[in-house]
Amino acid sequence: MVKTLLMFIGVVYPQIELGGRPESVRRIGLATEALGYDHLLAYDHVLGAVHEGREPPLTGPYTEHDPFHDPLMMFAYLAGMTQRLGFFSGILILPQRQTALVARQVADLDLFSGGRFRLGVGVGWNHVEYDALGQDFKTRGARQEEQIELLRRLWAEPVVDFTGRFDRIDRAGTAPRPTAPVPIWLGGWGQRAFARAARVGDGFVFGGRVDNVIEQWNLMRDLVDQAGRSVDSFGGEAVVFTKHGPEAVAERIASWEAAGGTHAAVNTMGHGFTETEQHVDYIAMVAQALGR
Repeated sequence: MVKTLLMFIGVVYPQIELGGRPESVRRIGLATEALGYDHLLAYDHVLGAVHEGREPPLTGPYTEHDPFHDPLMMFAYLAGMTQRLGFFSGILILPQRQTALVARQVADLDLFSGGRFRLGVGVGWNHVEYDALGQDFKTRGARQEEQIELLRRLWAEPVVDFTGRFDRIDRAGTAPRPTAPVPIWLGGWGQRAFARAARVGDGFVFGGRVDNVIEQWNLMRDLVDQAGRSVDSFGGEAVVFTKHGPEAVAERIASWEAAGGTHAAVNTMGHGFTETEQHVDYIAMVAQALGR
């Protein structure tokens, strides 16, 4: 058994393997809380697209066959049946959405959950989604950075007058507003994503494409320090993808904590599970290996 002391540990909702079944959402959400985990993490895609015959090509792992729930909708559903479980969108593809609408939806989720939500955002890879939602794929990085600034203002100020490159709000506001600042974490790969997070994020989530997460975490913290921000108040979450069993998951989480990581998430996708209870049994074994 591996003991973790301070780290917040969650579970990735394995939605692409559960066929979009509402009963699976309920079962895994309640089990995640009952097993002592701190949060549930969910990925985001509005549309799945056919990959063949695309120019530019689609390089991501998901197609039209993979089911996804909207994270904000799913978390609002689970907030009404849980007591302490946190929720984390890891990540919501922010630039393909309307900023003011996201501000409204997140403020309500914060209200309905009692402040248990962290907003994780990223720029995505699927240009078909951007086209369908009426947004420019090529400017997504710059738009996301502006959106983060605007979201924080909409959540903090009763009336906002904002003119940016991508959004214009003429003396308007959203009410009710969150009772406390909603943390905004970023995700992604590469120097641009890291630098953007170091400038404007409250934390960073490292996903499956990161080969050496501790090395990347150290680089991220250096960038935060160079940006003149507090490294100690910047969070880091690692999604653990190992298929070598619960003890190996626990050991990786312990190593991440020793490196200064603040959050981790247990992934059960890709293990060959075909039923909801297999996912529940696995996170139960990981919880036992962690001493939870």
